[in-house]
Amino acid sequence: MPSSNIAEKAMELALPIAERLGLEIWDVCFVKEGSEYYLRIIIDKPGGINITDCENMSREIDPLLDEYDFIDKQYCLEVTSPGIGRELKRKEHFEKMAGEDIVISLYKAVNGIKTYTGTLLGCGENGDISISSNGNIFSFAKKDISKIRLDEEI
Repeated sequence: MPSSNIAEKAMELALPIAERLGLEIWDVCFVKEGSEYYLRIIIDKPGGINITDCENMSREIDPLLDEYDFIDKQYCLEVTSPGIGRELKRKEHFEKMAGEDIVISLYKAVNGIKTYTGTLLGCGENGDISISSNGNIFSFAKKDISKIRLDEEI
């Protein structure tokens, strides 16, 4: 099963658990780092999460992952917070974080610059991202963006 399908299936299983625990799923990803695979379930809630939230989510999701057994590789389950420099990927992220300062990394430089910092204005229907920076408005096509995260320098 492709990594994106694994993440989607894990998200389906995690959503009702998170809702019951008063949490939100920020993201789910299945990644290979070195020789190890990780299923990361990134949770959040107003006011932030703590270790108990991570433990509770992990205890609840682990038996379901075993029961549905849809991951054909050995992996480590990690339940974690999105952190201060959280990555923005989904439309809901951009809606929730509108008005916040973000950092956009591009695949190729635009006007000689590969990294832009500014206030998130919004996300278009096609996934384009607009920011305000130093009195200027910049828009970037989704296909040109390698990563977007909250600016942790603030």
